[in-house]
Amino acid sequence: MALADDMAASGLRVRDDMTVEVALSVMAGARVEYLFLCDADDQCTGSVTRAELAVHRGSATYTDRIRLRDVVLTLSH
Repeated sequence: MALADDMAASGLRVRDDMTVEVALSVMAGARVEYLFLCDADDQCTGSVTRAELAVHRGSATYTDRIRLRDVVLTLSH
């Protein structure tokens, strides 16, 4: 098992096509500060924190249709 898969097994995993709004709701409901992201093949592709989503949500380009995979791409650049 790869390290990323091992880490994701111990955390809350969500699909990377989830919107930021839904992700923030999931985080609040689960009382967690981060989510592991999985692609359509259920492979862990990264993680995102509540703080990262809050910063992105406050940007001028934010819309409620932004997907987590888009946020992760923005954060990595």
